[in-house]
Amino acid sequence: MSLTEKASPIAPGITPPRHVAIVMDGNGRWARARHLPRTEGHRQGVGAVRRTVRFCAEQGVEVLTLFALSSENLQRPKVEIATLFELFLSVVDQELPQLEKAGVRLRFIGDIHAFSSRLQGYIHRAQERTRDNTGMTLVIAAGYGGRWDLTQAMQRLALQVQAQALRPEQITPQLMEEQLTTVGLADPDLFIRTGGEQRLSNFLLWQLAYTELFFSEVLWPDFDETELQRAFEFYAKRERRFGRITEAK
Repeated sequence: MSLTEKASPIAPGITPPRHVAIVMDGNGRWARARHLPRTEGHRQGVGAVRRTVRFCAEQGVEVLTLFALSSENLQRPKVEIATLFELFLSVVDQELPQLEKAGVRLRFIGDIHAFSSRLQGYIHRAQERTRDNTGMTLVIAAGYGGRWDLTQAMQRLALQVQAQALRPEQITPQLMEEQLTTVGLADPDLFIRTGGEQRLSNFLLWQLAYTELFFSEVLWPDFDETELQRAFEFYAKRERRFGRITEAK
């Protein structure tokens, strides 16, 4: 199914979250349960990416952030990493025309310097080709870690202090946000993690401070529109107070 096909609508009266962030977990376990190599699980997970992008774009989600490859993932066996890189490259290459047709704007966050020059080139070209699109923003976190993001933000602020362009007491949460890789994006409203695990795994640590958390037992290759609808319905029932109390009626 293509990204431009219509997805099934969510239940009437449910307002979708503006920004959805997803940790796509369970590829390896999906493959192991079928006596297949881990790399096959990653390949099958591409279908879930397509379904998720199509559904979110159709439902009016403004930003979808997918955790494709963490900085810690780079420590995995070289064969698996090489396969992931090539799969990542082929997906970007194959899906770009469909993303453009659907008006999706691509944005990558993370330390991409660990990637091959070939893959870095694809990333830069994909961002440039979709820069002016006005549909959903699809953020791919690759070579990303929340602690790395915070560290590089603090280093930039420290350089400003060292250059006497900024005083330490002038550093505010807003200034921190302006140095993060997600600058210009609203914080996620809904976080989804598949595969049954219930942790953040160093993903968007600053940005998820007040995000609603939904944990799905479904392994990523099997994740579909039905499970996404469950997540959206869960989100719609949440009362978001952002640290405040509910006004008495």
